[in-house]
Amino acid sequence: MLGESHALNLEFPQYQDLIEELKQNLDGFAALTKRYNTLDHKIRSLELSNVPTSDAHFVELKAERVLLKDELFGILQSKAP
Repeated sequence: MLGESHALNLEFPQYQDLIEELKQNLDGFAALTKRYNTLDHKIRSLELSNVPTSDAHFVELKAERVLLKDELFGILQSKAP
């Protein structure tokens, strides 16, 4: 669906507390979440606006978001109690 948010708290509601803890206590985690959220916002903005962009660029952004999501999920799984 166009414009759908893929924010981490929506993608991984079961890990909301852990996400906040890791942002504070795990080096690099906050930067990864910030990059993920920035990409998600950019993708949603492109989906909802009439700003021209190439399909290749759009696919590249979405692929990067998926890679970051997978990386973040792996970290969450490894740190979950």
